[in-house]
Amino acid sequence: MILQFFGAAQSVTGSMHLVEANGHRLLLDCGIVQGRRQESNRLNSEFPFDAKTIDAVVLSHAHLDHTGKLPVLVKKGFDSSIFSTSATRDLCSAMLRDSASLQEMDAKYVNKTNARMGLPFIKPLYTIHDASIALRLFQTLEFGRTLEILPGIRLTFNNAGHILGSATVTLDITEGSDKTKVTTLAFTGDLGRKGAAIVRDPVAFKRADILITESTYGGRSHGPMNLAKDKLARIVNETAQKGGLLIIPAFAVERTQDVVYHLHELMDSKEIPSMPVYVDSPLATNITEVFRHHPECYDEETEELMLHDHGRDPFGFNMLRYTHSTEESKELNGLKGPAIIISASGMCEGGRVLHHLRRNIGNPRTTILFVGYQAENTLGRKLMQGDRIARIYGEEYEVRATIEEIGGYSAHADEREILDFIEAIPEKPESVFVVHGEIAASNAIASALTRSGFKNVFIPRRGDRFDFSADHNPIYLGGVDEHTTDIAGP
Repeated sequence: MILQFFGAAQSVTGSMHLVEANGHRLLLDCGIVQGRRQESNRLNSEFPFDAKTIDAVVLSHAHLDHTGKLPVLVKKGFDSSIFSTSATRDLCSAMLRDSASLQEMDAKYVNKTNARMGLPFIKPLYTIHDASIALRLFQTLEFGRTLEILPGIRLTFNNAGHILGSATVTLDITEGSDKTKVTTLAFTGDLGRKGAAIVRDPVAFKRADILITESTYGGRSHGPMNLAKDKLARIVNETAQKGGLLIIPAFAVERTQDVVYHLHELMDSKEIPSMPVYVDSPLATNITEVFRHHPECYDEETEELMLHDHGRDPFGFNMLRYTHSTEESKELNGLKGPAIIISASGMCEGGRVLHHLRRNIGNPRTTILFVGYQAENTLGRKLMQGDRIARIYGEEYEVRATIEEIGGYSAHADEREILDFIEAIPEKPESVFVVHGEIAASNAIASALTRSGFKNVFIPRRGDRFDFSADHNPIYLGGVDEHTTDIAGP
């Protein structure tokens, strides 16, 4: 077996790992890179391999940094199966088409300017038609069931607790003539937290000879889950007392639904005053409908709410309004507080939230609340770091709004939660690869694992390639830049 890393290696986005076994090649995730635009465009428009040679794709969950490059893969000749849970497939149906629509609109806008300036036209990374073709290739597999997806390769999904439908991936791989010798490759995908709102808790691996683990929040602690709700109540009350707007840039998947769920509870219990709440994101509105159709993913608390409270919708209440059209969104331009606007994108890199920030970021009565991870070089990260000037649609705005953050809403496990999850595996994996984290975060997880007695702990870089032909001891075969960070070493 050969394992090669092509994304989310010493970075957070663009998750994509290549597994070669029994003469077949499969991808674990196929995500887009987010961050510096020029570099992202280059990485997202090409592959370091021939797409026609890929025999299957296995998806951990629906976030675009794990799925957003699928239409490009299909455009370049991939025509085999894409395996996911049914909830992930339904989320991808909304998210990939929305991503394509935004790219088409952006290209149309840029091309108007280019036409005036005599510059060449640009093309979107992919179109809605391209996304639709990719969606035809999906095959779904539910949690806890096992399927042979390629000769000698059996796939099992279990709940990762990250977002609706998110899964850890177990590949049981049999190579050679000895059919009793099985290598288990386990991939955490993005790992969630115990006790999160709505979705079930992560399910531990039963076995892992080789482990690929995320490390997004290595070196950090989120604190108790209940503190997130308490902090949300405090921020809402303080903003309401000022008569201001609370603007929450939130990812359309899971984070929006988590915040709506808690606002619902807080208003019911009168811990915060009743005030208008607007979800101003067509994608979030569509995603919420997907949530309603997948109660099999709910945790016991959400099930209990629906069962014993007359089937009450956890994502709807009297003060809540979902916008659908551009006209409905524009009606919010003159909105006066106190009120709450939840809008995408969660990192303030696009979408309707930028219009709300542009109009309100200079108002000291406004509060901007971040409830999710902010990648390097994004506007969200810059605001959280204290930048006093925000560049939005090419113009500069003075930041006079209050900036707040609630780490407890993260859908990612923190360092202790990641380590607890890995240490719960009955026998220590013989090799561990730490991915999906900035280098400091990955170092924190890798160092902690090494101190706990794990051997062969690596932090691969993009392109690094490892051969496991000799049992589970990896042989480093080099990579794009001929370098890898080896924490423990074989």
